[in-house]
Amino acid sequence: MRYLVSARPLITILFSFSLALAEETPEVARAQKQYSQTDYDGALSTLNAVASKSSAEWLLIGQSWFMKTEFKKASESLEKAVAAAPTDAGAWLWLGRAYGRRAETSSMLSAPGLANKCRQAFEKSVELNPRNREALNDLFEYYLQAPGFLGGGESKAKGLIDKIAALDPAERHFAEARLAESHKEYVTAESQLRRAMELAPTQIGRAINLAKFLARRGRIAESEVTFAKAEQINPNDPTLLYERAATYIDGKRNLTMAKALLERYLKSPLTPDNPPREQARRLLAKAGE
Repeated sequence: MRYLVSARPLITILFSFSLALAEETPEVARAQKQYSQTDYDGALSTLNAVASKSSAEWLLIGQSWFMKTEFKKASESLEKAVAAAPTDAGAWLWLGRAYGRRAETSSMLSAPGLANKCRQAFEKSVELNPRNREALNDLFEYYLQAPGFLGGGESKAKGLIDKIAALDPAERHFAEARLAESHKEYVTAESQLRRAMELAPTQIGRAINLAKFLARRGRIAESEVTFAKAEQINPNDPTLLYERAATYIDGKRNLTMAKALLERYLKSPLTPDNPPREQARRLLAKAGE
């Protein structure tokens, strides 16, 4: 799975949902605060001191390792989370994400098995909670991108669109745009992204998605106009700073501005919804090449 801009609050919703299934301990409360402030080492230190860990603690340990890009350690912890709470849809979703990132970074021999585990975990999350929007969206992306022998397929992706639409009409149009772009139906993809913006005009991620699409199509002036619209929503939004810089660096243009945006990003108060600072530092180094 590749990172996609989202207008929805990813981690906060899922983490709160998972904690609601278990009694919150002082350690979990302290670690949750550290995690929300992107102090992943602090969260791990707090939770590692707990002798007998609950599913909520294993979940947060796994999430912290995931955010530190230690995906094997993340999956090992999240396996313990789902073993302790097998009906926790949020824990299954995070386990799927960890398997997915491991598949992306593994050898050709081990990647297929990890990819299948990713899909199965996403499917389990949706089965346990059909209204889990994040699980539906991640499963949609898996089906869209994975080949048939790994359980993917466009027909499966299409089968989720009505379920996505029932929970978030704007997200339905984003999913339709993803399908259209995969077929190089760029006019349709653009129309769907614009419709998503119309339905959710205050969600900055909708404008960012369209701006990035226009940049990929070489329509730079229109992309800049759309980024400016996103700026009107919130000029200091960390996701906007990061994604605009990434767009410039991918296009090998406006590199001075890209560096300035990333420097602002690194000074911003981030949450786990934002790309890790280390990822931004790597992008900043790339801008200087």
